[in-house]
Amino acid sequence: MPRLPDDAQLERLAALLEQRAVPFKGFNLEALDGYLSALVLSPEPIPAEQWQPPIWGAPPRWNDDAERAEVAALLDDQRYLALQRACFEGDDLPDDLAPLLWLPEDPDALGDDEDADDGELDVGRDWAFGFFRGVELREAAWDRWLDAHDWIDEIFQLLDQLASGEVLDADPTQPPTAVSYRQRLDIIAALPGMLADMQRHRIDALTPREPLRRVQAPDRNAPCPCGSGRKYKKCCGA
Repeated sequence: MPRLPDDAQLERLAALLEQRAVPFKGFNLEALDGYLSALVLSPEPIPAEQWQPPIWGAPPRWNDDAERAEVAALLDDQRYLALQRACFEGDDLPDDLAPLLWLPEDPDALGDDEDADDGELDVGRDWAFGFFRGVELREAAWDRWLDAHDWIDEIFQLLDQLASGEVLDADPTQPPTAVSYRQRLDIIAALPGMLADMQRHRIDALTPREPLRRVQAPDRNAPCPCGSGRKYKKCCGA
């Protein structure tokens, strides 16, 4: 049964990804976290045989069946983490549910953008990249949500800023502007709330609705069902 991964499990999964996935254009741990978040929020279910291969880039070769089973369990736990995070209600997300994003030890200490190096300026990029790779697996279904709900489209625009590092101008003839380090931190801080909002929408959209039952009205010349003895058209149907 899936459970929240502990630090040792996260380190083990990160090491496996760095060894078996990243060299083959697969995901690192941060990109995997974003990818799995998109899967749990997907408008349509995605079977494992479709979502697991992109993680590795190329089909991995496991040492033995035990390692294969270990990796499957680690992925299940990681997906469970993404689900629990998306379902969390409240303002203060527990540390064990936080998005797995690399951040400087003291993000606020960097101050202005010129105080940060290139890697620090790209915080959130890999996570957003992984999220959009997950969206691609059900792109048509996501497009229907985006067309119907402006607030989801606004979330995607913010995540695109993390992935691309650019803010598009309202005027398409104007060049985009660079996303600042502070803007990235603001988007990351809002990420848990955005995921929770999309999860609530997903649950609502997938909840079966009880169809309204229309009561057939009596014939106008039939006796009124209220028991008055009068014709329906002269009584309740008047």
